[in-house]
Amino acid sequence: MRILLWHVHGSWTTAFVRGPHTCVVPVTPDRGPDGLGRARTFDWPDSVVEVPPERLRDEDIDVVVLQRPHELALVDRWLGRRPPLVYLEHNAPHGDVPDTRHPAADIPGATLVHVTHFNRLMWDAGPAPATVIEHGIVDPGPLWTGELPRAAVVVNEPVRRGRTTGTDLLPVFAGAAPLDVFGMGTEGLAGHLGLPAGRCRSYELTQDRLHAEMARRRVYVHPVRWTSLGLSLIEAMHLGMPVVALATTEVAEAVPPGAGVVSNRIDVLAEAVRDLVADPPRARLAGEAARAAALARYGLARFLDDWERLLKEVTR
Repeated sequence: MRILLWHVHGSWTTAFVRGPHTCVVPVTPDRGPDGLGRARTFDWPDSVVEVPPERLRDEDIDVVVLQRPHELALVDRWLGRRPPLVYLEHNAPHGDVPDTRHPAADIPGATLVHVTHFNRLMWDAGPAPATVIEHGIVDPGPLWTGELPRAAVVVNEPVRRGRTTGTDLLPVFAGAAPLDVFGMGTEGLAGHLGLPAGRCRSYELTQDRLHAEMARRRVYVHPVRWTSLGLSLIEAMHLGMPVVALATTEVAEAVPPGAGVVSNRIDVLAEAVRDLVADPPRARLAGEAARAAALARYGLARFLDDWERLLKEVTR
């Protein structure tokens, strides 16, 4: 099967392209948002092939995986036809929740796929058939050492995204333990928050370095108020990191008791960070529970099997 999809979400796509099919990704000379091509910082197999938009009409495409509203117009223009359509929704809705209507609701014949049950509950899909295929990731291995008595946070553009990603909560957590914040657009974060540099450090690392550096920190903190289930949280659990997270969106489903602390009480979460950083044996036990839970629910084999069933259904 040949699947057309855009390189939008590198971590999710890294799991998806491990399936048995050929994935066709558009590439443009500027490698812009609609033609990013193959990943440069993720490990993708040779079954991912780049094709310029002007050559897509000559490609045998069996199914298209849409991820953004405007991609349907690109399909019409670049392919000149509409193969079976799957619309993959990565995000929780913004705006008039829970009455936000999904773009796929008005695409005839499209199947809407959510990455969490929370997202499916909150989006109004209208008449579109909707289902859930939960995340799966390529296992980075049990890399946790916890050698650094610091907390790791992974978030992109924390200043711009503000309360959505819980950026305003970081000073509270920094009071419990020094923070290392990984992600794009994190430069100058300590100054923005009014924190001493030693209490909040920022790092922009390539994916091949990120996991190893996360795993050196004692605990993973997930301060996000409103998003889909962050892949960084699942990756941290795979690494064997204990988790301290807000009990928002899908987190309470993903992080079982014993894998860390999940709460909407900030004082409880700050105390959990303090305790886990101060108690490496406890942190190790919680991290082992987190890894076991992540492997059981978010393993790559289950993810690929779920997608294989769906793709066969929509292309029958």
